[in-house]
Amino acid sequence: MTFVGFTGAGLDRADNLRLDPDRIAGLMASGDARLLGLDGTDPLLDAEGGLIWSGLADERADLLFLGLDEGTPLFAPLVRMQQLGQRAWSIFRLLALMSPKDAAIWGAVRSLNEWHNRHLFCGICGTATEPYRAGWGRRCPGCGAEHFPRVDPVVIMLAEYEGRVLLARQPQYPAGRYSALAGFVEPGESIEEAVARELMEEAGVVVGDVRYVASQPWPFPGSLMMACLASAESDAIRLDTNELEDAIWVDRDGIAAALAGRADAPFQAPPPYAIAHTLLARWMESKE
Repeated sequence: MTFVGFTGAGLDRADNLRLDPDRIAGLMASGDARLLGLDGTDPLLDAEGGLIWSGLADERADLLFLGLDEGTPLFAPLVRMQQLGQRAWSIFRLLALMSPKDAAIWGAVRSLNEWHNRHLFCGICGTATEPYRAGWGRRCPGCGAEHFPRVDPVVIMLAEYEGRVLLARQPQYPAGRYSALAGFVEPGESIEEAVARELMEEAGVVVGDVRYVASQPWPFPGSLMMACLASAESDAIRLDTNELEDAIWVDRDGIAAALAGRADAPFQAPPPYAIAHTLLARWMESKE
């Protein structure tokens, strides 16, 4: 199995323990238990760029049980967030320092914390909810409803036409950065239909022959990115300027230059932990 960014944590999630508060309490009390260090929801890193872990203090707030790492129980704080949906570019500089395993562990913690803060009240009766299942759910004491973490499905795709692929940029991207187009899957829609719709809506490009490539959890705040390739009928672009600032077709030489970080590249590639980077690399491999 080939892992992409925010995957490959390798933990035993130990779902069978989540509804056993006595077992969880026993794990927390053991001298082996480790607690993830956070600054808000951002990771604290040591000099080598690794996550910082500590023992559990006697006084404990609500914790998230992450699972077992070769038998070692791992926990993380359940953080009360003041602002939701924030994504500072500084976090991406930290990600560049982290190992894939650490990024995957922290990504799950980031998504879980954001989900908890978005579900402080029951969506059915409005009563304040309480965490349970060792942090993998919330329960309403008013109507008894149980709420569980969910992810939002997102398609991210490259349209290809005569040896080139379509890339675009949003205004908030760093200067020179282009990436694959992406969008949320809507209710009643398949992955393939979402790919075709998004490419038509954002770039006016008609596609068929949609092929799935890979997936990636994206913890900002909690999406599942599903990467695809699609064959375009033409290279004509009709840009939706409400969504995108620019869109370009790039050939193999241009993609190779960008992935290599060359100064003469026609664009700046997405970072290696982003599935758009994986998608470009897989497209290059498929053409060799």
